[in-house]
Amino acid sequence: MRRQTFTDHAILIAGTLAMCGPLLAVFLTTTHDADTLRDVGLTFSLGDQALTNYTWLLKSGGGFRGDITAIGMLWNSFLLGAGFAITKVSLSLLAAYALVYFRMRFAGLIFWLLLMSLMLPLESRFLPTFDVISDLGLVNTQAGLILPLAASGIGTFFFRQFLQNVPDSLLESARLDGAGPVKFFMDILMPLSLPMAGALFLVTFVNGWNQYLWPVMVTSDEARYTIVRGLQFFGRTSLNGMMLACLAVLPPALLLVIFQRQFVKGLFDGSH
Repeated sequence: MRRQTFTDHAILIAGTLAMCGPLLAVFLTTTHDADTLRDVGLTFSLGDQALTNYTWLLKSGGGFRGDITAIGMLWNSFLLGAGFAITKVSLSLLAAYALVYFRMRFAGLIFWLLLMSLMLPLESRFLPTFDVISDLGLVNTQAGLILPLAASGIGTFFFRQFLQNVPDSLLESARLDGAGPVKFFMDILMPLSLPMAGALFLVTFVNGWNQYLWPVMVTSDEARYTIVRGLQFFGRTSLNGMMLACLAVLPPALLLVIFQRQFVKGLFDGSH
């Protein structure tokens, strides 16, 4: 038993080092000055320039006109990730509620059409979607970044499976108490769905935060660049680019670490 436990932990530690080792090397390199990066390259030693380097990065600007700042890109990425996650979770929950609790003709067909949307690569919809966004005048806007990415069948699938397992006695009790569809949804289903909604929010937030191709297509104003897109202006192999990459990883990683238990609970035990 002890040998098996030791083997399991050794495999986990090796996997963790393999995944986190490159990022750790990049971070430790950013604690040195630019001359060390040029002369030595990546290093696993801790330097004394971390505070100076990151303070300068947060204050400096980049891009062709100098409108890009690290703080501004972090804020744009947060708006994209949070707006994407909130919109997607809300639409998915409402769609699942309609499919499960309302007598709709062709509800099964509608659900399968939603699932078929998962078979299409996201990039295959970019060109026609951009035409629509352009016609609506939403280029270089937060709405243009968020709304086209919000519709997805995966969230509706998870919420539908969850709502189908909600006891019918709750619906009957709500009807006896005179609760209508809105009150039943707000007072009963939403509290029950919060764990799963939180888990889906984390996944979609990270997905929105890491978006690159769609922001490249729909934004040309440097002030609206996200941190993932901003890497090209600071140089991915330069000291500034490495610091920006570390900042790009930090917020979603912290969210997943802090809310790890709630994330697992929401995915696998959302009804309790």
